Parts: sequence; structure tokens; C-alpha cells
Amino acid sequence: MSQTAEKIQNCHPLFEQDAYQTLFAGKRALEEAHSPERVQEVFQWTTTPEYEALNFKREALTIDPAKACQPLGAVLCSLGFANTLPYVHGSQGCVAYFRTYFNRHFKEPVACVSDSMTEDAAVFGGNNNLNTGLQNASALYKPEIIAVSTTCMAEVIGDDLQAFIANAKKDGFLDAAIPVPYAHTPSFIGSHITGWDNMFEGFARTFTADHEAQPGKLSRINLVTGFETYLGNFRVLKRMMEQMEVPASVLSDPSEVLDTPANGHYQMYAGGTTQQEMREAPDAIDTLLLQPWQLVKSKKVVQEMWNQPATEVSVPVGLAGTDELLMAISQLTGKAIPDSLALERGRLVDMMLDSHTWLHGKKFGLFGDPDFVMGLTRFLLELGCEPTVILCHNGNKRWQKAMKKMLDASPYGQESEVFINCDLWHFRSLMFTRQPDFMIGNSYGKFIQRDTLAKGEQFEVPLIRLGFPLFDRHHLHRQTTWGYEGAMSILTTLVNAVLEKVDKETIKLGKTDYSFDLIR
Repeated sequence: MSQTAEKIQNCHPLFEQDAYQTLFAGKRALEEAHSPERVQEVFQWTTTPEYEALNFKREALTIDPAKACQPLGAVLCSLGFANTLPYVHGSQGCVAYFRTYFNRHFKEPVACVSDSMTEDAAVFGGNNNLNTGLQNASALYKPEIIAVSTTCMAEVIGDDLQAFIANAKKDGFLDAAIPVPYAHTPSFIGSHITGWDNMFEGFARTFTADHEAQPGKLSRINLVTGFETYLGNFRVLKRMMEQMEVPASVLSDPSEVLDTPANGHYQMYAGGTTQQEMREAPDAIDTLLLQPWQLVKSKKVVQEMWNQPATEVSVPVGLAGTDELLMAISQLTGKAIPDSLALERGRLVDMMLDSHTWLHGKKFGLFGDPDFVMGLTRFLLELGCEPTVILCHNGNKRWQKAMKKMLDASPYGQESEVFINCDLWHFRSLMFTRQPDFMIGNSYGKFIQRDTLAKGEQFEVPLIRLGFPLFDRHHLHRQTTWGYEGAMSILTTLVNAVLEKVDKETIKLGKTDYSFDLIR
């Protein structure tokens, strides 16, 4: 039963050994567990339309949410600014959750501190915690900016961040020259995308509230990504702007701090949007919100504080989405779209033609955040795929209506169903009753794939991993999903998943291998 240094075994096959199986049998007996037959009976029932009807009647219970909480988004937004330390006003467990979530996704250390509120703060308020926390954070980590967000505890007791931060500076706990953008981010409402939006508004108010906006004074475009975890997307945006010779500022760019090199020196603060870029943001030609469904407060800031139009664009996923972004930038700046990008576009179209026979008519179920799901759905329709089940836990009714309009306009969206305010347990039911060819979503979908396979090989719905978080695969977060380059990456992933499934179905020697060929 023991491991040896010479041969470390994973849980499987280690736990298949007789000694472990005896332990498990004893544990089941002690717990008076149900028999395998009863477990299988209940499992089969949960795969039926009858159970789905009961499942969708749930009102006061969420099972496996397809979203995270607000402060997590606020932390990611803060990480995108140069020399900035994210600071969570709340309990130690909360900040541990945020750091662990990002550690597991990015495979990088994530700097984020907490003022460790406990029971006494819940009764008397967290002012003292914030004073001491800001003092210690500044002394130990020497950030140029400290970005404060809240958790459930601080919000329930009503802590006033504006007053607390002002008093901390007045009473000498923190140098008055250190900017402290803040956001109230209660975890019990909204989601991670709301938290990102709230924190960006905090940065905008901190650095531009006293700035008299002069749109067009600088021949620059601002790009605001929203909650985005594919680091390649930040790089492809900057590359496309360089190719167009358009000066651009990506406001909140975490691509360096979350992808630092192993060169023997730890960099707590690497890259990011500078204070000067943020202060000059109101003087740009315009600010484009690349995930507009999640950037509600950011749009208000751009239009009301910066006096910019916030020209409407969609998330630049797929062919049309990227076309729309580049044409909008060309119109705003007068810069032509260069031949290099036209060439890249042509290669994407060629790839779509090469793969359309394998993707045409394939049915997909997908889940994720509003802009991600909308952009991916649009691209699936361009490829001739059928996104039959679409679930967005943090989408609203306006988003749902826009989705249905887009789907109704395509011959491939006629059988699509769009679900909002639904969780992954709802999605599990749909995978059994609708049974698409594939599902697309984050790593949590692997448990649904396991369950569909448990019913029988013919019921399995394989997972294609796209989105956030991606815990059980390495380096996917470095990839690109935006622009023509990102569309090529998504297309490659999709079509090869289809071909892999074909191979799996035709690999049985002397039975199905009459089409186990090399001509694909």
C-alpha cells in the first residue's frame, strides 16, 4: 500500500490495489452507503427528461455554478496595472481562494493580500484591519498602487471603503501619494465579470476624475478587454495594432505578470498598464469595449466621464467579429487595414473551407460568460456548426434576446436553445436529453463528460476545453482565441476533436476499422 520514491503511482492504478479496495469497502459499510445497484438506479433516473423537468424547477439552490464571484474579477483587473498590489478587504480564506484559482489556471504565483477580517471585525467593522493591512502591504511589498476590493463579510456589515481609505491616509497609515482605487464587490450578487467591471470603474475614477477630457487630443485608441484570461489575446491585439500602425493602450494588461519567465529572478510586478496611460485615456480618440456585455459601468465611464462614444464592437472571435473590430479601428483612425492582416484573414478563410466538411452539421453544447459564449456561437455558425444548447449563468434577458436574434438569422441556429441563470447541473441534464456531439466549456465540464460516458459509450459527450478556468490542462491559457489568429486556433481545436472522435469510433480491430484511415 506504500509508495516508493523509485515508482510514484497516481491514484489510478494505486487505489485499485486490494489493500485500498478493502479500506474502501470498510468505509462504505461504516457509512451504511447505498448499494451499487441503488446508486446506478438513481444515476439512470438523473439522466431522464423526467428528472430534467424537476431540475429546472429549482429556485433557491445553485448546484455547481458556471461563474465565480466578484472579487476574483476585481483581482484580475488590478493585476493588469503596473506595480499594482491587489488588496482584498475581507477574510483570509477569500483571498486564498482567489490566489489558488489563478495559480491553478495560469500556473504562476499571484500576488494578492488580505487584511484577514475575523469575528471581531464582523461585529465592530473592518476599519482597523484596513489601516493595519494597508500599512503592512505598503511596507512589505512597496507597490505604487494598492487596489482594494471587498468580500461578503465587508459588504454585509457595510464597510465604507471611501471613508476608510481617506482616514487611513489622513491618520498616517498609508502615504497619501499612493493611489488606492477601490470597488465594492459583494460576492453574493453578480459574478467575476461584474467584479472586473466594478474595479475598472474604480481605476478610472481614481486616475481620471479630475482630468478634463479632450477626446482626440492623442491619436490613440484605448482597448478594454474585460475579464479575459487568454494571454495570447492581449498579444494579438497589440500585434494587430502595430500592423495597422495605430497607437493603442490596452487598459489593464496582465499578460506579463501572469506569464513571467523563469530566469532566476521573481518579478512581483511585471508589465501592465501604466498610471500615465490611464490618466491620458480620456484624451484618446475612442475607447473600444471588447466584451461589451460585461462592461456596463466601464461604458458609462467612457461616455460620461471621458466624453468618448465607446463605439460599439463585438468580442473579436471568429471571422466577422475580427472584421468588425478592425474596420471600426480603421474608420476611427483613418488607418488602412494592411495587406498582412488581409493575408492572415485569407488563410483563415482557407482553413474554414478545408475543414467545413467535417464541422458542417456537428452539434455543440456550450457554456461560459456572455461575450465568450456569444462570440463562440457566432463563429460556430460561420463554420456551419449547430450550437444547439447554449448556457450562460451570468447572462441577462437582453443578452438572451440578442442571442436568439443572431441564431434565428442563421440556418444553423434554428434548433438552438439559450438558457440563462442556469448552472452546470442544469447543463448536465441537457447533455443527456439533447445529446450534442460535443460540449465546449471550462474544465468543470469534464465531470459531465464522465457522467455521460457512465451511461454508455453511445451517450458520451466529449468536452472541448475553451474558457475559464482551465485547471486540468497545461498552457491553454497562453493560447489565442481573438483575431484571425485566435479563430485559426479555435478551428484547429474543433476540427481535430471531431477527427479524434472519428478515430475513437473506428479503432476496433476487425470490427469498425474499415474506416480507420489516414485520409482526413
